[in-house]
Amino acid sequence: MSITPERKLELMKEFAIVEGDTGSPEVQIAILSERIKNLTGHFKEHKKDNHSRRGLLKMVSQRRRLLDYVKSKEVARYQTIIKALGIRR
Repeated sequence: MSITPERKLELMKEFAIVEGDTGSPEVQIAILSERIKNLTGHFKEHKKDNHSRRGLLKMVSQRRRLLDYVKSKEVARYQTIIKALGIRR
């Protein structure tokens, strides 16, 4: 259900703007997307887990806010993130 530290490091390396980048919006969006994907799979088995569903909705909202921020700053970066992660919008 959670993201492994190894997978988190892979995402950081893939989406980092500069070496050692852990806090850029791109990295945060990638990590949130991975966690959302894992939770979505969890809900296929546990349909009535409403406590975790609330956390999922909070993550989706956070990712949406980060995507809106990147879109307001630079549309090209937004487009590349959307394509790389396969997020529809």
